[in-house]
Amino acid sequence: MSIVKDSAIRIIESLLDDCDYEDIQHHLYLWEKVQNGEREIAAGRFVSHDEAKRRLSEWLQSTGLTQR
Repeated sequence: MSIVKDSAIRIIESLLDDCDYEDIQHHLYLWEKVQNGEREIAAGRFVSHDEAKRRLSEWLQSTGLTQR
C-alpha cells in the first residue's frame, strides 16, 4: 500500500464515528498542507519568523493598513 493511501486510512480511522464527508475532506486537506509545508522546509524554502514579520509590516505600511 502506498504511504499516502496508508496515511489517509489512518487519518479516517482516527476520526469520530459520526464524522461526515466534510470532516474527512477537511482532515485530509490539513494533512496534505502540513506535508507540503514540511517538504518546503526540508528544501530550504522558508523565511524566519522575524523576516515574515518584517515583510508583513512593510506590506501593511504600503497598503495603508497600519496606523503610523
